[in-house]
Amino acid sequence: MAALSLPCSFPPSPCCSPPRPLVSRPQNAILIPNFRCRCRRKTTRVLAQTADLKGGETKKDYRLGVLDEFFLNAFRNNMVQEVGWDSEKPGYDGLMEVVNRLMTKGGSNSAIQQSSVRIIRSLFPPIILDLFKQLIAPIGGGKLAAMMIARVTAGTCQWLLGPCTVNSIELPDGSSCSSGVLVEKCRYLEESKCVSTCIHSCKLATQTFISDYMGVPLVMEPKFTDFSCQFKYGVAPSQAEEDKILQEPCLEVCPKASARKMRNIQVTQTVACPKI
Repeated sequence: MAALSLPCSFPPSPCCSPPRPLVSRPQNAILIPNFRCRCRRKTTRVLAQTADLKGGETKKDYRLGVLDEFFLNAFRNNMVQEVGWDSEKPGYDGLMEVVNRLMTKGGSNSAIQQSSVRIIRSLFPPIILDLFKQLIAPIGGGKLAAMMIARVTAGTCQWLLGPCTVNSIELPDGSSCSSGVLVEKCRYLEESKCVSTCIHSCKLATQTFISDYMGVPLVMEPKFTDFSCQFKYGVAPSQAEEDKILQEPCLEVCPKASARKMRNIQVTQTVACPKI
C-alpha cells in the first residue's frame, strides 16, 4: 500500500524527510522544500491574534492541542469535585466559572488556598510526589529538582497560563540557575481579572503545593500591570507581612470590585483588595 502523504506545519526533521544533497544554486534562487511527512504533531499550540472590540489592543485566541485539552479537562474535573458544581460552558470559559464559584462559595482565604492545594495535589499520583520529594529534591541542594519542575511547568501548563519560557534566575546564594519560568501574559489572571483569585487560588496555593509535596521552595511574582508572572523555583517566598504583592489594590476591571461598587462599598486604587 502506498504511503499516505500528509501536510506538515512544522519544520522537517530527519525522521520524516530524506537528506537533500548540497548543490550550488543562484544567489537569488528561491529554495522550495520538497519532502514527504507521514506524521503530524497533534499537541501543537496555535496562538492567533484577534482584534479587541474595546480598542486597538489585540487578544490572543488560544487553540489547544490534544494534550492541552486532556490537562484542562482533568484540572476542571478535579475542581468540580472540590467545589461541587460545574458550569454549562465548555472549555476554558467554563473552567473560569468554576474558579469563580470556588472564590465565592464562602469560607476564608485560607480555606480557598487549602481547596486549591487539594485540587493541584489530586492531579498527581501520591507515590510520584513522595518519590520526587525523597529522591530528587535533595540532589545538588535542590537545583536539579528546581530545574526539572521549571521545564515541566513550561512544557505542560501553557494551556492554563499562556505562553511561557524557562529563564535564568538568581538564587539566594548568589548563583544563577535556569529554574525560572516567565509567563508572558497569564491567561488565568487575564480571564479572572481579580487580584484575589490570582493570589489565593494560584500563587499561594501553588507555592504551598510545590514546597510541601515536592520539596522545592517556590516564589511566584505576578505583575498586575501587564499580567506577566515570574516563577522562581528554588527561592523561598517572603513573609506575608513583607510581600508587597499581598498589598495590591483591586484591578479596575475586576468584576467583584464592580459588584461591591454597586452595593455602595467604596473601592479605590489606594485600597488593597478586600479579599486579600
